[in-house]
Amino acid sequence: MDLKDATAVITGGASGLGEATARHFAEQGAAVTVLDRDTTRGPQVASEIGGHFAETDVTQESSVRSAIEYAKTEMGRITVAVNCAGIADAAKTVGREGPHPLQLFQRTIDINLIGTFNVARLAAEAMQENAPDTDGARGVIINTASIAAFDGQKGQTAYAASKGGVVGLSLPMARDLAKLGIRVMAIAPGIFMTPMLAGLGEEVQAGLAADVPCPPRLGDPAEFGRLAGFIVRCGYLNGEVIRIDGALRMR
Repeated sequence: MDLKDATAVITGGASGLGEATARHFAEQGAAVTVLDRDTTRGPQVASEIGGHFAETDVTQESSVRSAIEYAKTEMGRITVAVNCAGIADAAKTVGREGPHPLQLFQRTIDINLIGTFNVARLAAEAMQENAPDTDGARGVIINTASIAAFDGQKGQTAYAASKGGVVGLSLPMARDLAKLGIRVMAIAPGIFMTPMLAGLGEEVQAGLAADVPCPPRLGDPAEFGRLAGFIVRCGYLNGEVIRIDGALRMR
């Protein structure tokens, strides 16, 4: 699938990896609908890239259904869904203030894992209506995992569990959707210069970058967006997780 022919919904598209992906797709000619809870930044990004915006809570079925229907109406169809919405709160299993707050763990799973599945299943429902190409392909779903799924650090039990779930669902989902001509891939990014990291200060950023073997820097969200675009274009990529981390292995 050429990006100029793609019609994409991108969750978390108002900032960070999602915004970078939305901008890259739009630059390559794709039609894009940004799905996000941020009703200030979301419409701004959508306007700047010539796309559309739908206020969306990925954890709520009705909200995602409405967003998918809106995107179909505005773009005619949906051929690509990129799941970038997520949170990264941290807490130890047992810390100075007691055990890990259960509500925080549940919220992380709800947004990062259940939200990803919710959007993927409803996007796939819409994609099955597309006419197949010569490969029988009707669409592509790209989920965002994390290298924390493989080597999560202390304080990352909730985050690592949620991203491990994203890794775990991607292959069986690809098998589920194969007969419909829908591919499913996951990207596991390392440490990227997102708005959250940007607020930590240059000294902290430099310390994090020093752990990355090559290149010794933080990832540029645009690199994530380009990888997502490559996955869309490369029709034989399916059911796999791609790390993009500069060979970083966290300890």
